[in-house]
Amino acid sequence: MTGREPTKGTVILPAYNEADRLPDVLGGISSCNLGLEVVVIDDGSHDATAATARAHGATVISHPLNLGYGAALQTGYKYALRTQTGFLVQMDADGQHDPSQIPLLVEPLLRGECDLVIGSRFAEETGYKMGAFRSIGRRVMTGVAHLAGLQVTDPTSGFQAMNRSMLERYASGDFPADYPDVDVLIRAHWGGCKVLERSVEMSESLRASTLHGGTRSFYYAYRMILSLLGAAFARRSA
Repeated sequence: MTGREPTKGTVILPAYNEADRLPDVLGGISSCNLGLEVVVIDDGSHDATAATARAHGATVISHPLNLGYGAALQTGYKYALRTQTGFLVQMDADGQHDPSQIPLLVEPLLRGECDLVIGSRFAEETGYKMGAFRSIGRRVMTGVAHLAGLQVTDPTSGFQAMNRSMLERYASGDFPADYPDVDVLIRAHWGGCKVLERSVEMSESLRASTLHGGTRSFYYAYRMILSLLGAAFARRSA
């Protein structure tokens, strides 16, 4: 599925009430001088997220209400497909991901080495610290990925870059609107997509995870198991 990609690229940032942090993030992307279109998906924010993004030169797509992280990503994916982008980078709007490391993720795509690159906090020692509960969760997700044949160290990383064929897969109806995570990666891997990791440095998130925290963790685990079971059944029946 690999191959050389056109040079046009897009960066998408799902954002919910991130007006205070967006200027630094968008400024960092701009300073990379990569010629990427920057798209902020304002997921029903109650603050000045949309206005701040526009003031810093980003394209803004606004949801009328908060639809969730996965739905915001889907909006970005579909926009990128319509604008004929050759590759896409997704990153968080809260400053956790360092824009200066975008080239580390994009270069393997442009060389045709893979379909998806994950920015990993754990491929090498970077000093990144994760809370005990989330650390256990990451180890479980990593173990699940390894059992499925996908050798990754940071399956919950939201810092990713993908070529157009991967983008088309992610923009399909199979992509979950609520909690996209290791199950999505495994399904892509089983579908023939080549996944690589690149070690990146990340700041600790300034807010609690909305995907893996509190009672959401139980729903997330339940939904992920169902998704993987469905994917395994479909794979065996193919």
